[in-house]
Amino acid sequence: MLRVVKVRLYPDVQQQQSLAQAFGSCRWLWNYFLNLMNQTYQETGKGLSGYEVKKIIPQLKKEHEWLSLTYSQCLQQVCLNLGVAFNNFFEKRAKYPRFKSKYGKQSIQYPQNVKVSASLNLDPERSRRVKITDNQLILPKIGKVSAIIHREIEGKIKTVTITKSCSEQYFAAILFDDGQEKPESIAEGKAIGIDLGLTHFAITSNGSKFDNPRILNKHDKNLKIKQQQLSRKQKGSSNRNKARKKVARVHRKITNCREDFLHKLSRRIVNENQVIVVENLHVKGMMQNHCLAKSIQQVGWEMFCTMLKYKAENEGKIYQEVDRFFPSSKTCHVCLNQVGSLPLDIRFWTCGKCQATHDRDINAAINLRDEGLRILRLRSVQVLTSGTGDKAMKCGLGGFPHEQLHQEACRPEVSRSHRGRKKSTTALSVGQEADTVPSGQCG
Repeated sequence: MLRVVKVRLYPDVQQQQSLAQAFGSCRWLWNYFLNLMNQTYQETGKGLSGYEVKKIIPQLKKEHEWLSLTYSQCLQQVCLNLGVAFNNFFEKRAKYPRFKSKYGKQSIQYPQNVKVSASLNLDPERSRRVKITDNQLILPKIGKVSAIIHREIEGKIKTVTITKSCSEQYFAAILFDDGQEKPESIAEGKAIGIDLGLTHFAITSNGSKFDNPRILNKHDKNLKIKQQQLSRKQKGSSNRNKARKKVARVHRKITNCREDFLHKLSRRIVNENQVIVVENLHVKGMMQNHCLAKSIQQVGWEMFCTMLKYKAENEGKIYQEVDRFFPSSKTCHVCLNQVGSLPLDIRFWTCGKCQATHDRDINAAINLRDEGLRILRLRSVQVLTSGTGDKAMKCGLGGFPHEQLHQEACRPEVSRSHRGRKKSTTALSVGQEADTVPSGQCG
């Protein structure tokens, strides 16, 4: 299974100059080949692949001797990364590749020939794979760079990406294969639904509420002062460069605080639960609301869901997303009655059918959990009917109460508003759902 460890680097003055040369060479090569691809397409109507532009590197080294100062495989990796960027664009996974600037984040990638030296207490079997001396990263044409390796790196190193942030901090992202198989997902344990918000960052189906730290607001005054100082500096001056670094340090502090909060909360939720259900939010569309755009941007919902997903998958747990059009807030989780409208200023409401009083956010989290269990139940039933019963029993919902599963499988279809939205969160119809449970057991 592939894993990544990000470590902090502390290069000396000479190594910083060598890294700056490598960053500049790779950046220049990226911009050169991107411009060449654009011109070739405009003239011939056909593009160039990463492997085709890779053959031009020896000729460029003869024209520009300073390219030979950079490790050759780093230059070759630039061509391959550019080809991957175009493939992601054509497959609509990313935007069109852009030219790189020397004022932003800098990076180079070593595909091989990088050694990691860490003073960690490893057993003899592991020490055969990783060289054990001081905390250092041995880079070709750079040398031994001091590093803080805080985790064990056991296995074969695939790639090492060296980055320099805008605040002039150096990091190394080490991708390695630990030789272990990815654990199978088994849903035997506790299930939880999570409703994300702004007043409270996360509300769980068991009634827990986690406050929104609002980290940007705590540093807003300091950030405003630093940005005002930057705006008064003359462009191109050394003082402006110093002011730019001050602004970058404030943003680095905000980013570190946000990631620390998200990592701790996601780790806690994954450790305590086996099935995690969240709503598939369309954050980009929600950012169109200019009244809430700043609050939505600083909260980090997408990053939190990404952390939940990969942490759950690495431990053999289930991460399930529910369609964003599912009316989790407007549906009573007791009798499944749906109200017509529920404005955002109403935080508590009473069901007109069963007279149950609900907290808006907790009720939404419970409905998300139930809907996620229903989707997983239907998925396991489909696997059972396809003739792979053993696999379905292994990855199904055997750990949940039998009555709860029948209730979720018989859950009626919830209607939608008349705005052209979907009427169901799954591809199955109500009749097909009812066939999964014996007749006479659904009330």
